[in-house]
Amino acid sequence: MANNTNSGYILAIDQGTTSSRAVIFNRQMQTVATARQELALSYPASGWVEQNPEHIWQSVLTCIIQAIASAGLTAADIAAIAISNQRETTVVWDKETGKPIANAIVWQDRRTAPFCRQLQQQGAEATISEKTGLRADPYFSASKIGWLLDNIPDARSRANAGKLCFGTVDSFLLARLTAGKMHATDASNTSRTALYNLSSQSWDPELLQLFNIPASLLPEVRDSAGLFGVSSVAVLGAAIPVMAMLGDQQAALLGQACISPGMLKSTYGTGCFAMVNTGTTIIRSNNQLLSTLAWQLNGKATYALEGSIFMAGATVQWLRDKLGIISHASDTESLAAQSDYQQSELLIPAFTGLGAPYWQPEAKAALFGMTRDTGKIQLATAALCAVAYQSADLLNAMQQDGINVAQLRVDGGMTANSWFLQALADLCLQPVQRCNTADATVFGVGFLAAVSLGYFNDISAISQLWQADQQYKPKISESEQAQLYQRWQTAVAAVLSQQL
Repeated sequence: MANNTNSGYILAIDQGTTSSRAVIFNRQMQTVATARQELALSYPASGWVEQNPEHIWQSVLTCIIQAIASAGLTAADIAAIAISNQRETTVVWDKETGKPIANAIVWQDRRTAPFCRQLQQQGAEATISEKTGLRADPYFSASKIGWLLDNIPDARSRANAGKLCFGTVDSFLLARLTAGKMHATDASNTSRTALYNLSSQSWDPELLQLFNIPASLLPEVRDSAGLFGVSSVAVLGAAIPVMAMLGDQQAALLGQACISPGMLKSTYGTGCFAMVNTGTTIIRSNNQLLSTLAWQLNGKATYALEGSIFMAGATVQWLRDKLGIISHASDTESLAAQSDYQQSELLIPAFTGLGAPYWQPEAKAALFGMTRDTGKIQLATAALCAVAYQSADLLNAMQQDGINVAQLRVDGGMTANSWFLQALADLCLQPVQRCNTADATVFGVGFLAAVSLGYFNDISAISQLWQADQQYKPKISESEQAQLYQRWQTAVAAVLSQQL
């Protein structure tokens, strides 16, 4: 393989929507070095969200080089690479050259909403849901692949001739790291495409036909831990085995040590994703949550139930980048501290539609309750509260599906904001535990690689590594929370009914 296992360091990659990170861990899963680079999104048309795949790759490569240098190591000191990634984001590239045929279509993109609505009208959503645990929604990869094949010149004919590859970002990075030798993915990422049958644990021929996607385009599906390939010496300077791959939210579930059925985490990055481990059982939601695959080890799948919010930290970015009322995301904490939950302003952040439990891809954002006094204090407070209220939507849906929520383990960039975490505890009426690393995603996938290398016996060892950093308990009454939440639901209903 490579003669680098003596040093034993693990290089974990977290390729997210707005940034790429590389973290080097030692054998005990202690952080040795980190590197991070922001990534731009482009919005070429209303509802469209894209990224340049070459920029994604270059940002990851830069982070890898910087992290290794920062640790005072060489590539030969790295025993394994682990990859976590933004899920559903869709890349199609030429099999021979490795060159993408177009920009990546990001998970937030809504351009295929009319096609998905057509599927719903044809009654296909029941089939999609039964097989995949997902919905006929633009969020997932399948309709994005179809759009690229139908709208990029010659793409359909090249795909039919077996000349193109599709992959979520993990698969694209693996192809680049191995200089095009590997076209593979793990089961957790595959379960987000709307083409993968959760029960049979394989690509589904009926779904491929429904979305008109040739099977030759698809990557090989593997366990989440194990050898995915070896990095090219020409690319990294050493032949390093890639030993773990997980979708970012599944990696965070593991990183939060939610390894037993009923354990729940919520990650607050660009979006917010609440996920509960359901063990070997595929729970079918009656409240528009998603059944998904958490990880697959030794051919055995562990499942999860998930609620997805499209705009969490992205709403704070909107305050910074589009309105210019804050310079840094952290500014929202001191601003919100000057207001309270009772303010009249309520923001429904449907900038890219509404996710669970509403699933309205064409809903538009709205701000209610403005007065002459409305300013940056009220907007910052409304933005943070909107994320907390949406979290309450997800937890309520989970409880209605029979999940007994006893505690919320949280991670992600927004959890550095103590005002937000208290608001989360109050508006969800749940104790909130922040873990000792805001980056549970990269920790989770790095740990999985460590298990692959034999540094730990199995994934249960993560329970000894996980530690709580801070706990927040609800400080408002049930009646006060109920009154506030009713206002939120009324505002959401108004957005859903708008016909503008």
